[in-house]
Amino acid sequence: MELIDIGANLTHESFDADRDAVLQSAQAAGVAQLVVTGASFEGSEQALALAQAQPGTLFATAGVHPHRAADWSTEGEARLRELLAAPELVAVGEAGLDYFRDFSPRDAQARAFEAQLQMGADSGLPMFLHLRDAHADFHALLKSFRHQLSDVVVHCFTGSREELHAYLDLDCHIGITGWICDERRGTHMKAYLGDIPAERLMIETDAPYLKPRNLRPRVKSHRNEPRHLPWILGTLAAARGEHPATLAASTTATARRFFRLPAAPAAG
Repeated sequence: MELIDIGANLTHESFDADRDAVLQSAQAAGVAQLVVTGASFEGSEQALALAQAQPGTLFATAGVHPHRAADWSTEGEARLRELLAAPELVAVGEAGLDYFRDFSPRDAQARAFEAQLQMGADSGLPMFLHLRDAHADFHALLKSFRHQLSDVVVHCFTGSREELHAYLDLDCHIGITGWICDERRGTHMKAYLGDIPAERLMIETDAPYLKPRNLRPRVKSHRNEPRHLPWILGTLAAARGEHPATLAASTTATARRFFRLPAAPAAG
């Protein structure tokens, strides 16, 4: 099976000592390509540098996560807009709203989110979006821009069935993570995962976060890695009543189309 991890935070410091080994393990597990998430001004530059060092295998997004929205500035926006011209840069984001932790004031989150939606409209690039506990405001702002945007993915989706259908109605794609492997908080999702059309569904690890809790054999480290993506695929396939190989083919084709990726390089 060939898989694409659409969201991996490979610039995270937990990967500094063994990033190359992490990528080798991912490729050995069938993860042929990865999109490295940019979640801050500096992080977006680092994500692009990683992608440029691994052409054809790594790609990058550029944006500011709502946790960092208080850092938003016109100078920073100009930096991001420059990054968008790079061929390895495949989406705007991670952008959105997060009211669960409110690490940035909500008005600052809204300003940064709106500015990044405008960047997506101006560039024509897909949007890589973050949502947590902010459905009403997030949906309203996204809806106001949706006709100006190309493709949109609500990544790491964890909301209700009603929220899911609200984004499907806006012609959004949905990114599913190891949240569905968590018996404490992901069980409600299994009832509606079959509602997501195959052509709108993609998978991601959000590494180093959200290590699948049902991973077997158990892994001592708390760090999630892209090599665990097949486990998320298997859990998702079981919930949807699909064969893993069928789901792998459809999510990979969808991700390649969404992010406009080339075929993966031949294994060396």
